[in-house]
Amino acid sequence: MRRGELYRVKRPSTRDPRRFRIFAVVSRQVLIESRFSTVICAPVYTAYEGLTTQVPVGTDEGMKHDCGIHCDELVSIPKAMLTDFVSTLPREKILRLDEALRTALELHND
Repeated sequence: MRRGELYRVKRPSTRDPRRFRIFAVVSRQVLIESRFSTVICAPVYTAYEGLTTQVPVGTDEGMKHDCGIHCDELVSIPKAMLTDFVSTLPREKILRLDEALRTALELHND
């Protein structure tokens, strides 16, 4: 498992109406490789409003259609649930993901 990978998760929560949801792994690599049982992920939704906290993804990234990674809705997911690999984001999208996370968490350097 690596940062920037996309996984399809079955019933990620009882509140999610979808049978499956795709998530992007956003935790730092040292945490992913640790004994810690969960990683931080950002959900992928069909809605993409062009917000600075969203990253557009589509068929080039293994999606069935255009959608967006929503960095304002980070969740912790057990590593054991991340078994259905979809794809790896290209470097350009990982850089956009980094910027969206900085914006969502207000981590800009002044």
